[in-house]
Amino acid sequence: MVKLMWTEEAERWLKDIYEYIAQDSSEAAIHIIEKITEKAELLKEFPDLGHKYETEVSGDVRVLLYGHYRIAYFRPKDDIIVILGVFHGALDIDRYIF
Repeated sequence: MVKLMWTEEAERWLKDIYEYIAQDSSEAAIHIIEKITEKAELLKEFPDLGHKYETEVSGDVRVLLYGHYRIAYFRPKDDIIVILGVFHGALDIDRYIF
């Protein structure tokens, strides 16, 4: 089975998303974070689930969608997936990944 790893940056993005949504509703914030992480967990069984975003020398950067959010990930080895970040669809993802 593939191991899923979250970068510190990705964890920080989740925290920021939570804090932003929690200003209006902590229940909604918890729900969104849970759903984003559940979606990312699918990568353990289906590592190529997202669409190819960019090809790097050492592998592909892919993006998995959940609602208004994009989960960017990288697969440096067959048995590891690294979550690079969780981005709102309105953000320019290139500014944060490359």
